[in-house]
Amino acid sequence: MKDKKTNEKDVDDVKDIDKKDSKKNIVSVLIGAAFLMATSAVGPSFLTQTAIFTGELKASFGFVIFVALLMSIVAQLTIWRVISVSGLKGDEISNKLLPGLGYLISFLIIAGCLVFNIGNVAGAQMGLTTLFGLNPKIASAIAIIIALLIFLSKEVNKAIDKLTKFLGLGMIILVIVVAIISKPPVGQAIKETFSPEIIKFLPILTLVGGTVGGYHAFAGGHRLLEGGIVGAKRVKEIDRSAIGGLVITTIIRTGVFLAVLGVIIKGVTLDPSNPVADAFKHGAGNIGYKFFGVVLLFASITSIVGATYTSMSFLTSAFKSIEKHRPKLSILFILISGLIYMVYGKPSSVLVLTGALNGLVLPITMGVMLVGSMNKRIVGEYKHPKWLIVTGVIVVLLTAYLGISSLGDIGSLF
Repeated sequence: MKDKKTNEKDVDDVKDIDKKDSKKNIVSVLIGAAFLMATSAVGPSFLTQTAIFTGELKASFGFVIFVALLMSIVAQLTIWRVISVSGLKGDEISNKLLPGLGYLISFLIIAGCLVFNIGNVAGAQMGLTTLFGLNPKIASAIAIIIALLIFLSKEVNKAIDKLTKFLGLGMIILVIVVAIISKPPVGQAIKETFSPEIIKFLPILTLVGGTVGGYHAFAGGHRLLEGGIVGAKRVKEIDRSAIGGLVITTIIRTGVFLAVLGVIIKGVTLDPSNPVADAFKHGAGNIGYKFFGVVLLFASITSIVGATYTSMSFLTSAFKSIEKHRPKLSILFILISGLIYMVYGKPSSVLVLTGALNGLVLPITMGVMLVGSMNKRIVGEYKHPKWLIVTGVIVVLLTAYLGISSLGDIGSLF
């Protein structure tokens, strides 16, 4: 009798341990998805855009960050909810609504990720060169090797979660330190965040596209799906993860904004070729310049990982038979983008093309997700909130305007 009671207690203990492990795993996936999305968005172009717009709008750029955050929340909540509630990836949802559309979206995402990765390798090379004065070719090779090591791991998803968390927290700490040292007019920044002296529409749309446009929103959404966060019962957890990712992104952008503002408010004209590095150097001296190198390296490596993860997620979803080759394809994807950069060496023109594509991807994917959110074949009995539908339509229309406007930039490539 005693042995029977002991055995029952042992079984109960095992169940409690399993529940704790399951809860711990869920929390890890939610945090990992938030950091994957955030650090995917924070790349070389993210840092440069922030510095350039701060130079143009000064303290009023706070308003741009705030409005872009609100629009990004609408887009990200819709995309992540529909993916997780349906248990389907972005291309699968698109193909269910309109056969063939998923393949088009997959192509746009994968093509965009490849070109962005060229810029990300360039950013990582600049970061290493800033820190250690390495030969650009050697620095590029080291950056590629660092990214490859992640996808050579036996548990790739866990390795990605750990890397993005560590490097994401590192970026947050560094930009906040530089922002404090540069002594920006925080009061003025807060005031103009809600009552701006200068209002420009295009920077808001650009920031939204750079935060949740293209592959960024899908990076975290697909990570939730692959981590088993599925079903309408998970909506609250999905929302917390989605908003958490945007908060991380906003903290980093705000840190860079304040660091740059603290410099330009003193009348310093930043070097247009590398405004962030110049701002960090003026704001915090040589240590600030080195901090820039670390931030750029971290931002570039995590963006390489995020772009590669998302593109392979779409590719293996569109062509199920190659799923078993995903690790090898991920490595090949990184090698191709790295090789193109090392041979071509000038990612700026292709980044313009990608920017135009990115501007077109968000209204298409957001539109698809909105339709999917109201389709029982996709989400079952789940009811998408009316406020997300109405604001989602507004985001689609505004980002469609950005996409059409950005097409004019393609002419500069030829």
